[in-house]
Amino acid sequence: MAMIALQSGSTGLKALNTELDVIANNLANVNTTGFKASRVNFQDLIYQEKAYPGVENANGDERPTGLYVGLGVKVSGTQLSFEQGSPIATEKPLDVMIDGNGFFQVEVEDDRGEGGIAYTRAGSFVLNSDGDIVLANDQGRRLFPTITVDENATFVEIGSDGLVRYLVPGSSEPQDAGTIELATFVNPAGLKQIGENLYVETPATGDPITGDPGEENRGLLRSGFLEASNVDPTFELIKLIRTQRAFEMNSNVIRAADDTLRAVAQLRR
Repeated sequence: MAMIALQSGSTGLKALNTELDVIANNLANVNTTGFKASRVNFQDLIYQEKAYPGVENANGDERPTGLYVGLGVKVSGTQLSFEQGSPIATEKPLDVMIDGNGFFQVEVEDDRGEGGIAYTRAGSFVLNSDGDIVLANDQGRRLFPTITVDENATFVEIGSDGLVRYLVPGSSEPQDAGTIELATFVNPAGLKQIGENLYVETPATGDPITGDPGEENRGLLRSGFLEASNVDPTFELIKLIRTQRAFEMNSNVIRAADDTLRAVAQLRR
C-alpha cells in the first residue's frame, strides 16, 4: 500500500539532504586553495518481488515481465574529483602548485595518518622559526621530507623538479636545501579527508608512490603559483536547484501517500 511510498519518499529526502550538505561544502570552499570538489553517488535499494519474469502458465506461455516494487534510494558514497584547478599567480617563491598528478607530503599526528603523513594539493608554504618549510595554515604542518633553509638566506627558489635552493650573504652560488617529493596513488578517490586541506591514505588507495616531480607520471612544480579550488560554482548551483526540486517532489510523494492512507482509514466510517 502507500506505506511503501512513505518509505521510499523518506529515503529520498534523507539521501537528498546528504547531497545538499555536500553541495554546500563545495560552495563554501570555492576559494579554498587546492580544494577538490566532491559529488554524491546514489544507488537504489532492494526490491519486493511480486512476480518473476519467465514463469509459464498452464498454456505454456511465459510471463514477459516481472513485477517488482522498489524500496527507495540511498547514498552509496561521495567521490572526489581531482581535476586540476586553475593557476593563481602570487609571485611568492614559496607558493607552489603541482602541474599534473601528485600530492605534497606533510607531517601530522601518528593517530591521524599512516606513518604520521598526510597529503595535500595546497602549496602555500612559508618558513617557520627553525627555517623549515611548512604549510601556511593554522597548524603549520611541516613538509616531508623536512627541508630547512638557512636563517640568513636572502633568496629562496623552488625549481620545477622540486629542488629548493637558497642564497646567503657573502656567497654568489645558491646552496641546495633539499628536494620536494610528491606522492601519487593508484586510486586517489579513496583518500580520506581529515580537514586542513589534508588527505590520508586508506586501504582503498593503495600504498603511496613517492618520488621527484616530473618522474613516473608525477606533475612538475610551478613556483609563484597556487592551485585554485576546482569547484565550478555554476555547476554546483545547477545541482543545488535540481536537488531542491527533487526534495520537493519526494515531499509531495510523502504527502500523497499520507492522504491515501487517511482516505483508506476513513472508508469504514
